Amino acid sequence: MPASYTARPETSEYAPYYETYVSKVRDGDILQILSTQIQETMALLSDLSEEQANYRYAPDKWSIKEVVGHMGDSERIFAYRALRFSRNDTTPIPGFEQESFTEAANFAERTLADLLDEFRIIRQDTLYLFKGMSADMMTRTGTASNFAVSVRALAYIIAGHEHHHVGILRDHYLVDR
Repeated sequence: MPASYTARPETSEYAPYYETYVSKVRDGDILQILSTQIQETMALLSDLSEEQANYRYAPDKWSIKEVVGHMGDSERIFAYRALRFSRNDTTPIPGFEQESFTEAANFAERTLADLLDEFRIIRQDTLYLFKGMSADMMTRTGTASNFAVSVRALAYIIAGHEHHHVGILRDHYLVDR
């Protein structure tokens, strides 16, 4: 296994606001963490009813379905950045507006099972992407949202982003479960 799969990214490898995500990821093989994490998320959410999946803990907050859809959309974007930078594409990539993405996605019209299946497949694709990378590719960098970011950091951002949202789901949505 390349050392870059176990080496945490330095804080210089990502924008300061991503520390919220990177700091949530435990030490270890990031590919194993990503693989285990999706299994835990599926187990947590797969038995929810559609009524539960449409729950919002406040009127201005996303439903559980929207959180799951947002996690999938975000992972696609982060993985796309990793793909580009791992292939030595240094063209800067703009950011994205998560509220607009979620509003336009129509997640409420889909079943939770469908959203979870899509998210699982996205994660599977992400894992194959990173598994195919050499240690050198994992340390390559590019610019996204006006900040330098390494491919390795993007793997940690993906894991930390899911961890962040699963924590919110546990604390604010599933407390009565």
